[in-house]
Amino acid sequence: MTVQTEVKTYFNYIDGEWVSSVTNEVEASINPANKNEVVGYIQRSSIEDLNEAVAAAKRAQKSWRKRSGVERGEYLYRAADILERRLEEIAETMTREMGKTFGEAKAETMRGVHILRYYAGEGVRKIGDVIPSSDNEALMFTTRVPLGVVGVISPWNFPVAIPIWKMAPALVYGNTVVLKPASEAAVTAAKVMECFHEAGFPKGVVNMICGPGSVIGQGIANHPDINGVTFTGSNTVGKLVGKAAFERGAKYQLEMGGKNPVIVAKDADLDLAVEGTINGGLRSTGQKCTATSRVFVESEVYETFKEKLLAKVKQLKIGNGMDSETWMGPCVSEAQLNTVLSYIEKGKAEGADLIYGGKRCIEGEFANGFYVEPTIFENVDINMTIAREEIFGPVLALIKVHSIEEALELANDTEYGLSASIYTKDISNILSFINEIEAGLVKVNAETAGVEFQAPFGGMKQSSSHSREQGQAAIEFFTSIKTVLVKA
Repeated sequence: MTVQTEVKTYFNYIDGEWVSSVTNEVEASINPANKNEVVGYIQRSSIEDLNEAVAAAKRAQKSWRKRSGVERGEYLYRAADILERRLEEIAETMTREMGKTFGEAKAETMRGVHILRYYAGEGVRKIGDVIPSSDNEALMFTTRVPLGVVGVISPWNFPVAIPIWKMAPALVYGNTVVLKPASEAAVTAAKVMECFHEAGFPKGVVNMICGPGSVIGQGIANHPDINGVTFTGSNTVGKLVGKAAFERGAKYQLEMGGKNPVIVAKDADLDLAVEGTINGGLRSTGQKCTATSRVFVESEVYETFKEKLLAKVKQLKIGNGMDSETWMGPCVSEAQLNTVLSYIEKGKAEGADLIYGGKRCIEGEFANGFYVEPTIFENVDINMTIAREEIFGPVLALIKVHSIEEALELANDTEYGLSASIYTKDISNILSFINEIEAGLVKVNAETAGVEFQAPFGGMKQSSSHSREQGQAAIEFFTSIKTVLVKA
């Protein structure tokens, strides 16, 4: 494990060069475990910087798309090797910058390695089909062509995996990229970009601009030379991005919020259900779009489940993510901490019973960090704010139900539809859940959070724009189909 002794300024990456913003302004990225520690300084860029990056990407795209998929894949293989070599360094930066535990950060960084290698392999897979023609002297087939320049707007909660799972398919299918990482995790993003630079990508193929979302993020959505926009973040911002892209005819992909349910049936393995609820809802301090938020428990086992849940949650160690004994780190920022605390207050004010946690941790080592206790409510009505809005923090709402049918009805009573899980041994329950739950990611006897990189990922209802990321489904967004007929 390395020890950082200097605070570095990180630059934008444009046309193969590290450059400062034309504004000459920087902002500090701070450690949420200790607000007095600066992890690094990042650029506070302007539209002029974005225009330069887009121009570079546009210039590079023509030659990049002419390279074979195999050749483009080789660059991704090299980037994967470099990222793996720097795994612990980048994981430590992630922990210090956004707070998740070092173990989680290492797993995420390794996931980035696997994603790069997976999409490197896509360079040798088929990109079309032969279709019978009514003319026996003609050959008809489909192929796929890149969109052109793709704008990537990524969040802070997975600062390695999400940018990579957007950039890797975009690149292997022949697009060039302009990345706008979240400011809260832009130092981590810069270190990922260093891996792409070291891998030798041609100038302009990959670019990164740091700055406010209202300037750079919205600028990407509005830019006439960006042909596709892929976004992960809040519903409010996502809808603005989607509207701007739609109005100028650009392709867009939105992955947004969730209010993810777990259903615990009376025949469930309760120890497994408790473990899955805690891991799904509280790991990464609940800062996952797939995090468990609402827990529907059949009445026959409700009290036993609650007792087991409380006993386990009380054992969780909160602290700095670099401490090997820490199970849950801080919220990413003071603003996010205050958001979580405000939802806890709403829960109490609207009549839910707070049965564990709910307070900011301020004593001793917690004094300078953005820590909140794991929080559990019960007697939560489905119409309460904490049962309807995404909190993005370590808050669980327990809701007693009298049947699986009631649990499914309540679980679907939300504008979101990202992920959901059920714990049961009954095949009838399993089939009903799979068929009736309104979610894009459905799990049985497993936590709501997490999806394997080779599988499609995305939500229903207000959780997404109904496209899918990851796996072979990514080709649907990052390319367009071209139908070809060749007449003899």
